[in-house]
Amino acid sequence: MTSEADTIVSAIIAKWCAGFASLDAAALSSLYSSNAFFFGSNPKLYRGRDGVADYFNGLPRWRKPSAAFSEVQASYAGPDLINMGATINFDLAGERPDLVVKMSWVIIRDDGDWKIVNHHASAKAPLI
Repeated sequence: MTSEADTIVSAIIAKWCAGFASLDAAALSSLYSSNAFFFGSNPKLYRGRDGVADYFNGLPRWRKPSAAFSEVQASYAGPDLINMGATINFDLAGERPDLVVKMSWVIIRDDGDWKIVNHHASAKAPLI
């Protein structure tokens, strides 16, 4: 991962984890492009910031959720485009078993700021 891409992705991850810890749909959706496509933990495709907010507002209200990113890989796909892939461990403080997923984001420079334009979560366990 390039140093600059690493810095950009690390900053987004920090904000994303902070928003998830408080299940703050407004803070989380602000990290996404107005044109975002979002596949989370259910089969529905959510679109745009309003769709992202709807997804996070629809999650159970866990008392103390946290997310830890590992195996983060990022690279520029163009001057204003970064691909990111990672593993995320969601710790829901015993309210349900931990959830481990693979995550990919496409991040674009949008009016001078970096925003997630594509979010895709999938099972860490092999499907085939």
